[in-house]
Amino acid sequence: MKRVELYGRVRHAVLNGGMSRGEAARLFGVNRRTVDKLLKFSIPPGYRRDHPVKRPKLDPYVGIIDAILEADKTVPKKQKHTSKRIFERLRDEYGFEGGITIVSDYIYAAKQRQREMFIPLFHPPGHAQADFGEALAVISGIERKIHFLVMEMPHSDACFLKAYPAETTEAFCDAHVAAFDFFGGVPVSILYDSETDKQSIQ
Repeated sequence: MKRVELYGRVRHAVLNGGMSRGEAARLFGVNRRTVDKLLKFSIPPGYRRDHPVKRPKLDPYVGIIDAILEADKTVPKKQKHTSKRIFERLRDEYGFEGGITIVSDYIYAAKQRQREMFIPLFHPPGHAQADFGEALAVISGIERKIHFLVMEMPHSDACFLKAYPAETTEAFCDAHVAAFDFFGGVPVSILYDSETDKQSIQ
C-alpha cells in the first residue's frame, strides 16, 4: 500500500470513522506507534527546508508567471500558454536572462500545487454519514422548497432520505429515528457532512 494512501485511510478510519488506534493498527497491519505518528500531522511529514529556495534569476519574474497562469484559467485549452511561450514572453517582453529549464520547472510545480488531490477513503462497516439538504419539489401541483436528511452507510451503499417542510430540531431527530428503523439499528458512528459543523457522534 502506498504511503500516502495508507496515511489517508488510517486517519479517516480513526478520526472520522470512530475506529480505535489499536483496531486501525490491526486492520492496516502497522504498529500502534505508527498509527500515533500518522494521526499527529494533518499532512504526511517529510523533508522540510529551513529557508525558502532562492532563485535569483527567476524570483523577480515569479509574479508575472503566476499572473499568466491565472489568466490562462479563463481561456480555452488551446489558447493557454505553454512553458516555452511563457519563457519567450519573459525573455522578449521583460528582459529575463535565465534559461527555459528553471521557468519550466517553476510552472510544473505551480500547476501541481493547483491540482486537487484525492486520497482514497476507507469505510468500515457500521459507520454512517448524514447531511441536511434542500431542494425544490412539486407537491399537489405546487412547487415548494423542501428540506431533507440523507443518511448513508458508505460500506454497503445503503441510503435513506426523508423530507420535511423545514430544517428543525424535530425534523432532525425524527429523521434519525426513521433512518435507524430503516437500517435496522444504530450506526457505530455518524459523520455529519456540513461545511460549518463537521462533527462525529460516537
